[in-house]
Amino acid sequence: MKFLPLTAEVENREELTSEYKAAREIGKVRLGELRLFLRTGLSVHYIPYRDVRRCFRRVQLIPAKMCCGRGDFEIENLVVCGDAGEIAQVQLPGTKAAKILMEELERLIPEAEFGKPAASEGNNA
Repeated sequence: MKFLPLTAEVENREELTSEYKAAREIGKVRLGELRLFLRTGLSVHYIPYRDVRRCFRRVQLIPAKMCCGRGDFEIENLVVCGDAGEIAQVQLPGTKAAKILMEELERLIPEAEFGKPAASEGNNA
């Protein structure tokens, strides 16, 4: 397994491995003691909690044609922002998982802001 930082710092592989194995898993996300891990294929990206400035859910509606008509699929995503803007967006398994993940992140990163950024901040999220 290859660990890749989403911020500037590269950290000790042994420390990352032990934290990753002990972390709580919610979909493709794992919540470690000091870092947020995001799984993509054979690689694992990580973000130290100290680099996270804002987290929020982004729900995308995907139009679908079905045998009985039309509808929309709701795709839940976690968006993590740092000083320079969005660091990562990761798809979550569903609404329940997204709510649990947000509660855990609020507990782990009390200094970060949670919720959608205001339109006046220049983000189009």
